[in-house]
Amino acid sequence: MSDLLPLFPLPSVVLFPGVSLPLHIFEPRYREMVAHALTADHLIGMVLLREGWQTDYEGRPPVFEVGCTGVVTHWEMLDDGRYNVILHGVERFRILDENHERSYRRALIDPLPERALGMNGRDALRTERTRIEALLTPAGDGSHLDPRTAAAMNDHDLVNTLSQYLDLAPLEKQALLEQPSIVERGQALVELLEMRAMAGDHARRVSPRTSIVH
Repeated sequence: MSDLLPLFPLPSVVLFPGVSLPLHIFEPRYREMVAHALTADHLIGMVLLREGWQTDYEGRPPVFEVGCTGVVTHWEMLDDGRYNVILHGVERFRILDENHERSYRRALIDPLPERALGMNGRDALRTERTRIEALLTPAGDGSHLDPRTAAAMNDHDLVNTLSQYLDLAPLEKQALLEQPSIVERGQALVELLEMRAMAGDHARRVSPRTSIVH
């Protein structure tokens, strides 16, 4: 990896290790970013914009310090200079410092490798997977993940894929990304799914009463 990682900040996208993300690149500064990445190591750092980014989107609005490096595995350059790319998540990182010499942002980063799992960790992750599967509804989880594909995934990839593609708020996904281990991410994902299930049950109990008060 080069010393400075190109940053691609977005308001609603969080990339996770081991998960692929399709992107359409149309802004001139990010076209330049992709062009440079393709001549180097193909690496781009996805980061989430902090609240209030709307007032300075064309500039350098604040971002969360923890993001995920992705490698461009497939790309297509369109006739007008736009790109369609597939970014595959590699590793979490923390931003140490930013460089603004180019039209797009670059950063000095500190890699955040996830903790290796021993036997106990693998057992704990399998437990969290079982809990997650029990909380997901086949048609209502919002992940658009084929059940057969999910069943074929290992525990680690399933947790990260669901963390990225479930219908969760960007801040919830960011909180999942910042978990220091895959086991803790699985536990946090279970908590989010349990809260959503409780909220759904509450809405179903309340709605019949509220519907007659008009």
